Amino acid sequence: MLAIKRLVTILVMVFLLLGLLILLSPAVRNSFANMAGTPESLFFTLFIVAVVLLGLQLITENLDSVMLRREVTARESKINELKARLYDQQMEQQRLTDRAPGTGTRTGTTIIPDGYVAPTTPPSTTPYDPSGQPLT
Repeated sequence: MLAIKRLVTILVMVFLLLGLLILLSPAVRNSFANMAGTPESLFFTLFIVAVVLLGLQLITENLDSVMLRREVTARESKINELKARLYDQQMEQQRLTDRAPGTGTRTGTTIIPDGYVAPTTPPSTTPYDPSGQPLT
């Protein structure tokens, strides 16, 4: 599809350049009019070619747009399917964790290892005066 779209776009560009050349250069216009017979037949032929090229471009653009929309829709449905699978897996994992508490590691829970000794507070280092009274 992309190749057809590019081909039609190139044909339209070549036609536009040819049309500008015919309109802006009297010598080229006269030579093309002599080949076509009369200037009216030349312009009528150019008009018919322009209509056909415009129609081809509209058709290819619309087909490309439709194909892109279908591709986006297919990818969105695939994303939704993957999200649903992920949600189901998370819910199943949550159910398993809820059924057997303590078997799974829970986030935010501190587990104290065996043989852990809690630190003791050091003795106070409050200065005392010679009479034994604390200095404050």
